[in-house]
Amino acid sequence: MAISSFAGVSISKTLIKTSISIPRLPTQNHLRSTNLKLKPHLPLIFQPHTPKSPTPTTYHRTQIKSLFTGIVEEMGQVRQLGFDESGQSFDMIIHSPTVLQDVNLGDSIAVNGTCLTVTEFDSQRLEFKVGLAPETLRKTSLIELEKGSVVNLERAVKPSTRMGGHFVQGHVDGTGEIVSMVPEGDSLWIKVKTSPEILKFIVPKGFIAVDGTSLTVVKVFDEEECFNFMLVEYTQQKVVIPTKKIGQKVNLEVDILGKYVERLLSTGFVDSIRSR
Repeated sequence: MAISSFAGVSISKTLIKTSISIPRLPTQNHLRSTNLKLKPHLPLIFQPHTPKSPTPTTYHRTQIKSLFTGIVEEMGQVRQLGFDESGQSFDMIIHSPTVLQDVNLGDSIAVNGTCLTVTEFDSQRLEFKVGLAPETLRKTSLIELEKGSVVNLERAVKPSTRMGGHFVQGHVDGTGEIVSMVPEGDSLWIKVKTSPEILKFIVPKGFIAVDGTSLTVVKVFDEEECFNFMLVEYTQQKVVIPTKKIGQKVNLEVDILGKYVERLLSTGFVDSIRSR
């Protein structure tokens, strides 16, 4: 087994000062499938956090380090998750026969559409470990996972990979809530409610990644703050969305082109072109 030099994503000590008993992952030189369970009040630990002493003159440019297609390769199973013995790293171990075929330390794997970094893996047990930052747990539906949960998995694409879906960065824009699931023949209609900030980028017949699955939007219901899509029978068998229930969350990543267009319009780029 290969062990990474990374310790996972560090969690602020102020966030873990709580009387709740949180499971800790083993630190042996191999990954074990232990019976770890999250306490029901875990989401209370990850409250919004404001960084101290922000520096106005510091700018951060978002870089695309990995790219996905939204075509789920397999459904993996969460074997364990929780804090390690140091209490600083919140990790998740996933069983996944397919994506481990050519895995390396530091590789990016989309877990329910969230780009995460492989920090350890065990080729014999067919398991890999990723670290989860507090912000990731606040902004995505991964906070709802528990031991035994099934998740969508996709490795980052290579230059030679056939693009079967659309460009997906694995940067979750937010979550949506499933409000209805209605079968029609062997297909399944699913309606999702989300925030206006996300809905404005969703258009009929446009792309969207739902839990990392590349899908086509059918309709947008602005008054209900909802959109819907349809899953054919084959897709229902290959992704986790149909296994969820009404009221559960899904991760959403809108088409990056819509965000670029909004940015260009807001900066006056179009007007500057017209004035030339």
